[in-house]
Amino acid sequence: MENAILMASGMGTRMRPLTERTPKPLIKVGNSPMIETIINGLENRGVDSIAVVVGYLEDQFYYLEEKYHNVSLVKNKVFETVNNISSVYAARDVLLKGNCFVCEADLYVADAAIFEASLERSCYYGKMMKGHSDDWVFDQNENGIITRIGRGGDDQYNMTGIAYFTADDAKLLHQVIEEEYGKTGYETLFWDDAVNKHIKEFKLTVYPVNRDQIIEIDTIQELMEVQKSIVEWK
Repeated sequence: MENAILMASGMGTRMRPLTERTPKPLIKVGNSPMIETIINGLENRGVDSIAVVVGYLEDQFYYLEEKYHNVSLVKNKVFETVNNISSVYAARDVLLKGNCFVCEADLYVADAAIFEASLERSCYYGKMMKGHSDDWVFDQNENGIITRIGRGGDDQYNMTGIAYFTADDAKLLHQVIEEEYGKTGYETLFWDDAVNKHIKEFKLTVYPVNRDQIIEIDTIQELMEVQKSIVEWK
């Protein structure tokens, strides 16, 4: 059985004023809300259940439960005060059901084929970036196992916002999230920070994707550039 957790509770402050009335994952790229490009890819893969964690302007996500038979909404009641570890915590029981994707919901998946991969090991989807990056990157050992998840690195795979855990590692992630949630300073944690603190307990690899297959959009300028590119592709 395969499941997914989509984190959609954030306020998207960097895309204001667009996000003052519309949650960032529901902003359209081309003709589709960003979150639906992810859901459609997961559905094409045959994922059994998709939990969408909502908070900010949550009522605008209600239609997803009607449109998609396998989508259910999970409420994150502390999205305003706790970082995104709270979203995974809110949906943590999904991790006990089997293999599980954990995805940011404000991504534009331009190529749904990324979800067709035969994933036999737990992994983060990553984009190779030459030169220095201040973004989230993955340190790897000689066997390709991730040894650090954190900010800053040179000539490394960068985080894309999509991860996959096999059933055993999903159960471990459930344990890790429960252990770290509520500790001093947990309010500022990204869920990936919790994974990094226990990185030796996982055997995570990188699943490579191309830069144009998954596009992270953080600003209105970036949105405009992607929209322009879509028009040019057509």
